[in-house]
Amino acid sequence: MTNVAAQAQKLLALHTDPTLLTVVNVWDAISARIVAEVEGTTALATASHSIAVAHGYEDGENIPVDLMIDAVARVVAATDLPVTADLEAGYGNPGETIRKAIGVGAVGANIEDQMKPLAESVAAVEAVMAAGQAEGVDFVLNARTDAFLRAGDRPHADVLADTIERGSAYLAAGAPVVFVPGALSEDDIAAIVDVWGPQKLTLIGAPGSVPLARMEELGVARVSYGPFSQSVALMALQDLTADINAGGGLPSDYRHLN
Repeated sequence: MTNVAAQAQKLLALHTDPTLLTVVNVWDAISARIVAEVEGTTALATASHSIAVAHGYEDGENIPVDLMIDAVARVVAATDLPVTADLEAGYGNPGETIRKAIGVGAVGANIEDQMKPLAESVAAVEAVMAAGQAEGVDFVLNARTDAFLRAGDRPHADVLADTIERGSAYLAAGAPVVFVPGALSEDDIAAIVDVWGPQKLTLIGAPGSVPLARMEELGVARVSYGPFSQSVALMALQDLTADINAGGGLPSDYRHLN
């Protein structure tokens, strides 16, 4: 477990450093190795949606938890970099799921709150952090709140207030960072960082997101890309197929990567 503990400390340091941490999400051993080989890559993150669909399941904890953990294990085995795993809402038992993830070498995880009652969500954070402590690991929980994703037609000010309240509770419960996926503006980011402090907020990169350089200036800890990276890869495969079906072939800049 010493190596896992060291990897956890490395991952935590990447989040607390003022330099923005960017992680391009992966879903299997070959995507992990290809991304890890790119200069500047310092950590890897799995994407639950990408792993689920790659195994023929819909996202939303439909994939069996042990199959998800096995996929995470394959990513960990493919790289020397620290790996954080997207483990949805913890598959009914966040503490035990994190214990299993640590057992295969993961040193961080996303756990989403799905806007469940705050006390229940805080208890999940506490269970995750206790599991890490029991395993001797400074586990990097990226506690996710879905306030923006599930905003609906609620007033924006209320959504932002919910985000800040929930994230503050997760930080108080021991989570080192809080993940807020959704379409956040510069003003939203600034308001959140003003309360939580710098290097506590993590975001998802999406079309139209605030530029990375500006996120770094605002004090964001990390940006990940969820299922978007897999979509980009699959778009390239689909484009290749269309070109071949039209009588073309491999692109002129083809490189053998695997």
